[in-house]
Amino acid sequence: MVRSSVLRFAGSLFLGIFILFSCVEKDDPQPNLNPEVAAELLNTAYGTNARQVMDVFLPANRSTGSTKVFVWIHGGGWVDGTKDEFVQFKPWLEAVQDDYAYVAVNYRLFNISTGANKFPSQEEDIKNAIAYIQSQLSTWDVSDEIILAGGSAGGHLALLHSYKNNQNGLVKAVVAFFPPTELVSFYGFSLFTQLLLDNLLGGNPNAKPAIYADSSPVGFITPNSVPTVFFHGNLDTVIPISQSEIIQDALVAKNVPHLVEFIQGQGHGFTTETYQNLIGKTQVFLNGVLD
Repeated sequence: MVRSSVLRFAGSLFLGIFILFSCVEKDDPQPNLNPEVAAELLNTAYGTNARQVMDVFLPANRSTGSTKVFVWIHGGGWVDGTKDEFVQFKPWLEAVQDDYAYVAVNYRLFNISTGANKFPSQEEDIKNAIAYIQSQLSTWDVSDEIILAGGSAGGHLALLHSYKNNQNGLVKAVVAFFPPTELVSFYGFSLFTQLLLDNLLGGNPNAKPAIYADSSPVGFITPNSVPTVFFHGNLDTVIPISQSEIIQDALVAKNVPHLVEFIQGQGHGFTTETYQNLIGKTQVFLNGVLD
């Protein structure tokens, strides 16, 4: 009976250890970061909030000497959207880019019902995401050449970080599709923009002039600003094309290298053919300013 009890205990102990290690192995997978092998690091946390995560796509045969990092920030009016938006852009980028890693970033969304996550929560999240990426460059075996990109609100956040918060020079170029660039004039565009910005920024431009200035990328352009690419449709009824015309004038005035194209007959979002064409032009420009 003693022998039987011992055997049952030993069996139970072995089973418990097996289950324990099985759970650890299942719940805490270790990605293969051999630089010769491609890797996907999905929902990588850069903060403690559930929205502070990113997807990282590392190419095979990458290196710290050559592999650039293309970071995408999703749109959605600062109140909606996810990093999954990048899924449609990734194959178009891969078709024209060699030796690039990709990062798609989520950030905290403003809740217009509760008032949670007012601006600059989104700006702070992008700062923290870029800082986390910088801390992982050697681990990921990629270079310190970062291109920051996004569409709509994501384009605004990409421009704002690149002009205002890029003191370490990590971001080497910025790409924006139909972005808001100057929030005082954007406020007056429609009743929707007035309602959104009143809540997002805590008041109108007269009541909160400092935060409108601090949140507008155009005000931070200098002669040393990074090379910039941006596109806008002339039929955009969500963010007027004047927002891109404003930033074009500022880039010209400061002699900042840039590529701009205004798309005739298209609005807030382009056709697949147009996106692919513009991404090809973007890469030609980036090859010229980064190499």
